[in-house]
Amino acid sequence: MGTVLIGAAALVAVILVHALLERQAFRLAALVFDTYQDLKPREATDPPVAVVDIDEASIARLGQWPWSRRIVSDMVTSASALGAAAIGFDIVFSEPDRTAPIRMAEEMRRQGVALDLPASLLPDPDRLLAETINDDPVVIGIALTNEHSSPVPPPKAGFSFLGADPSSRVNEYSGALANLSVLTDAADAMGYFSFPPSSDNIVRSFPLVSRANGHLYPALSVETLRIAQQAGSYIIRTAGTDANPAITDLRVGALDVPVSAGGELWIYYSGMPKMPVISAADLIDPAKRAAIAPLIEGRILLVGTSAVGLRDLVATPLDPAMPGVRVHAEIIDQITSGIFLQRPDWITGAERSATLAAGLIMLAVLWLASPAIGAAAAVVLATLVASGSWIAFSHHLLLFDPLQPLFGIAAILLTTLPLLLMVSHREKRFVRESFGRYLAPALVERLSEHPEALKLGGEDRELTILFSDIRGFTALSETLEPTELTSLLNGFLTPMTDVLLKREATIDKYIGDAIMAFWNAPLDIANHPAKGCQAALDMVAAVDALNRDRGTHLKIGIGLNTGMACVGNLGSDQRFSYSCLGDSVNLASRVEGMTKLYDLPVLVTEEVRLRAEGFVFAEIDLVRVVGRKAPVMLHALIGQVGDPALAVSAALLNRHAGLIAAWRSGDFAAARAALADLAELARQELTPLSGLFCGTHRIYRERLESLPADAPADWDGIYAATRK
Repeated sequence: MGTVLIGAAALVAVILVHALLERQAFRLAALVFDTYQDLKPREATDPPVAVVDIDEASIARLGQWPWSRRIVSDMVTSASALGAAAIGFDIVFSEPDRTAPIRMAEEMRRQGVALDLPASLLPDPDRLLAETINDDPVVIGIALTNEHSSPVPPPKAGFSFLGADPSSRVNEYSGALANLSVLTDAADAMGYFSFPPSSDNIVRSFPLVSRANGHLYPALSVETLRIAQQAGSYIIRTAGTDANPAITDLRVGALDVPVSAGGELWIYYSGMPKMPVISAADLIDPAKRAAIAPLIEGRILLVGTSAVGLRDLVATPLDPAMPGVRVHAEIIDQITSGIFLQRPDWITGAERSATLAAGLIMLAVLWLASPAIGAAAAVVLATLVASGSWIAFSHHLLLFDPLQPLFGIAAILLTTLPLLLMVSHREKRFVRESFGRYLAPALVERLSEHPEALKLGGEDRELTILFSDIRGFTALSETLEPTELTSLLNGFLTPMTDVLLKREATIDKYIGDAIMAFWNAPLDIANHPAKGCQAALDMVAAVDALNRDRGTHLKIGIGLNTGMACVGNLGSDQRFSYSCLGDSVNLASRVEGMTKLYDLPVLVTEEVRLRAEGFVFAEIDLVRVVGRKAPVMLHALIGQVGDPALAVSAALLNRHAGLIAAWRSGDFAAARAALADLAELARQELTPLSGLFCGTHRIYRERLESLPADAPADWDGIYAATRK
């Protein structure tokens, strides 16, 4: 239980640390989501957007950037003439055109050149571009920043709210890198394109709404979408309280865009392999007009740069160096296709709930099962969590972070598994030390691998119990020196122990020359009555072999019984042993004692005879043993079915059965006749069993001699034993 509590503490620690370091933890989750996008990017479409690229080829043809505003004006005019729905600039024109004639004249005058030209003859390219912007559907770009507090021009678009004003939830900026005032005044639309900083500089999301100087500003992408639809203001839908409203979606014309509470869109990249990319130089080349016209008509154009020297490259989940203008194009394409990745506010609670559920399952498994099963359960749970996260992404576009549940599973496993292994090792050592003396090595190993099969303290189980001892041992011990007696006992007990362990017995104890053993505890033993019978026959054979080898004349008696008993670690806190007790145990001991009376090596109860298939038994007597009221049917264990030695003794066994039947029925005359036949048969034909029943038949002869000719009226055939 203590180990489980440690695992529970580790689980709680993971949840708390993740909550405290949520922003740092989300960096790892973002890498998982990047992998998902890499495995399954958004399906590529024929997008409604195209990019006019100020690329290396255009710079080589038109000269160093920045170009004359006249060239930029020509680009806008050409794009508008070719049917562009809207033109957005991922560029800021923050400084006057250095190629303007009026500025060139001023420079010549500073250098001492006498030049007097009226201003009307010196056209201003910035004003020309402003006029073009005013006449065409152009969105100028600005860069919002917190690096300085430069004035931010007033927004061009308005916002209305369905719900509370969410301005407090969006990104706040102190300044902006803006266009020349002449361009700003001429423009009907303006959007920001600056990427907010991230911990690893990978662009995964983009705020579609931000705040500066108390006003809301739209992103360049949604602003070009608004102009392309000729829509008016934006509509922001919010939820939550007035004090802390959360944005749910942004409406741009006819398009609804689900966003985060702070107005961010999680970008689902496709790479846009089908998007037209037009070199800026080709856009103003009359010879290329016919070729590029189909690429522009009806599309939104974003003007940006891929030239390395202009440093507008960003890292994305799909590309470590993507031109920034393509990110804005991805946003437009994603919004128009209606495919959105979602990470709603409730997902954090769901992730914590999943962590708690997975952790509790792990703790339950580790509490109830072995460390190996616990490790397997961890693998299964981790697979389910990871698979569930992937399915949530691939089928439902839901960003579910699998790392917190995985960390919870790992924390539990790393804290509890070493302790469980240590406890398991200690249990195995305890089992080996406790049962190595009682069980066969194979059974000890099985029990050490599955200690849960051992219920300490006692349990009721069906057992087959064996008692055995040496006949006449007390008299024998009086004739031997202690060392000789010890040698004799060790020489006897060793082969007996080997036989019992070979037959999967649990050796309970040695009591001088006596041995107590049982089957079916602590592990289940199939056909345990039969195994007990086989062990008894093997013990008799082992004693015969011992007598031949050592020249001794030892004889043993064995009693077997099958029944319910309480088995477990019995004793005191200072000393205990694995043993069994109960009426069935006492009966087995009494049966062993009866072998002395009938002079038989092995006696078994009726329960053993019925359950042990494949053996030959001979009924001996119905006895009321000392300490029990109910009589017990005793049978002699003769051997195994199919033993050739028993075939020649069939007549003897049949006549013995006749004797027992006559005795039981009270037909004393038939019983006396049967005894006479048995004696004659023994004289005429020596068989392997000729001497086996001598003691038994002598007992019956003595009983019949002391009884009248006819049985009493209350005759039941039960013999009442007077000693154990």
